[in-house]
Amino acid sequence: MDNNIILIGFMGCGKSSLGVRLSYRMRRTLADTDKIIERRKRMAVSEIFDKLGEEAFRQMETQCLERLLVRKEPQVIAVGGGLPVREQNQELLKKLGTVIYLRATAETVCERLAYDNTRPLLQGENPEEKVRKLMKEREGIYESVADYMVDTDGRNVDEIADEVLGYFSNLPKLRK
Repeated sequence: MDNNIILIGFMGCGKSSLGVRLSYRMRRTLADTDKIIERRKRMAVSEIFDKLGEEAFRQMETQCLERLLVRKEPQVIAVGGGLPVREQNQELLKKLGTVIYLRATAETVCERLAYDNTRPLLQGENPEEKVRKLMKEREGIYESVADYMVDTDGRNVDEIADEVLGYFSNLPKLRK
């Protein structure tokens, strides 16, 4: 289904918030892969990491994308920050629709996540160093998968939504 809008980017870049706003403004269903997995497993992502491990969670993300591929109606899809790292997921994202990379600096991410203790990959000492390291590892992947990139630093969700909708208004294949 190539009319889906897929939001990718590092944790804390605004995928979930923008997903809600775009789904409302475009009158589309929002599919948030983390929330879908949490509902299916009846566990928080952090609990899945603790009990089943990261690899099991990454496999669940792939299965979630495969299920989203068979849906007929165009959706807004927000994916977890690590989902695009798997090569198989990169291919699935491209099949699913137009991929928008929400880019934020490490400083912005750390500020947004300062009081969030639900992120399994940021637990332990020096979360800012972990953010910088993971962002550096993932940035090239995000860029290679993305059809369009949006900088989110210093911008509110409506400004970002306006830019994304402006981009799509010039694409004839996208149904509103």
